[in-house]
Amino acid sequence: MNNNDRLVRLRYALDIKDSEMTEIFKLGESNLSIGDVRYLLSRESENEVEDDEFTENHYKKECSNRLFESFLNGLIVYKRGRQMTKTGEPVKMTHALKHDKDVNNILLKKVKVALKLTNEDMLDILEEADVYISKGELSAVLRKEDHRNYQECGERYARNFLKGLVIEYRG
Repeated sequence: MNNNDRLVRLRYALDIKDSEMTEIFKLGESNLSIGDVRYLLSRESENEVEDDEFTENHYKKECSNRLFESFLNGLIVYKRGRQMTKTGEPVKMTHALKHDKDVNNILLKKVKVALKLTNEDMLDILEEADVYISKGELSAVLRKEDHRNYQECGERYARNFLKGLVIEYRG
């Protein structure tokens, strides 16, 4: 699963329209037009790519880690409002993605914040997709990378979390 797949699945789960996508990217400090968003989400034609169950989808434009994290940051601002410092200035956006292996962990953390989910809510969402993990396993996935109990979030958990979001939010 690449960033484009994650973006498409998250968009579908939360029923986000093209105009909302551009607004979310702008809130995340990435200026994309509706055309750019559509191009980012469109796959290459079936004639160009062999359709195989185990291959990644190929998109016309690759969604970089920085662009994907900008979307997640924008989603937090879109859903919860901009965080302000004590002096009344907006807090500067941070980019926590350092490696490709961190993408799923960051996805879970930032979606949790954006949707105001508790750990129990996240476990329920995973259960909706028939995935059962302990509170300790979830806690390990949500920790910072340099923490001694940090655990890398696998594709299976991220994919099933997004599947659970679809069940939860779209029925």
